[in-house]
Amino acid sequence: MKKIVIATKNQGKVREMRAALAHLPVEVLSLKEFGQFPDAVENGSTFTENARIKAEFYREKTGCACIADDSGIEVAVLGGAPGIHSARFAGFHADDATNNEKLLQELRKAGVKESPADYRCALVFADTDGSIFTSEGRCDGTVQMVPRGENGFGYDPYFYPAEYPGRTMAEISLAEKDRISHRGKALREMVCKLEEHLK
Repeated sequence: MKKIVIATKNQGKVREMRAALAHLPVEVLSLKEFGQFPDAVENGSTFTENARIKAEFYREKTGCACIADDSGIEVAVLGGAPGIHSARFAGFHADDATNNEKLLQELRKAGVKESPADYRCALVFADTDGSIFTSEGRCDGTVQMVPRGENGFGYDPYFYPAEYPGRTMAEISLAEKDRISHRGKALREMVCKLEEHLK
């Protein structure tokens, strides 16, 4: 059975992707199962470039096909920031809490309590035969200063998706999130490509 490594250290993303790939004839592994690897140097200028860097880097390290994502939030009033720097918005060792605090600081500096924003996700599958597949997804909404909900991770408690007015990404169910989220859309597109590739 073909092994596919989900090239992320974020266990929330691993769970989402494992569920999406469950019907395929593959064994889905996480990076954790390979011990410690250095981080890939994400020096691309777009989400897709960074996802490809990670997918190819961990394919070489593990000897397995890899799927990597790069995703983030783009806030209109901040000129699209944090964008590709979303995971490190508050610095190299940032976590969700410090990144969210930095987001709030930047909104205060801009003199606003909310702003249009969108979540973006790029996925890249790098196979051992050199095949590369890419997919992208986007979810529009607003960021607001008041966090709500416990279900999400990252910026979810501050992101109010357009499809669920008055609720944050951290308040909706996993099924609802999968239907509208940037990663859910990118994953569905990727799964279609993998179904064809794995025939």
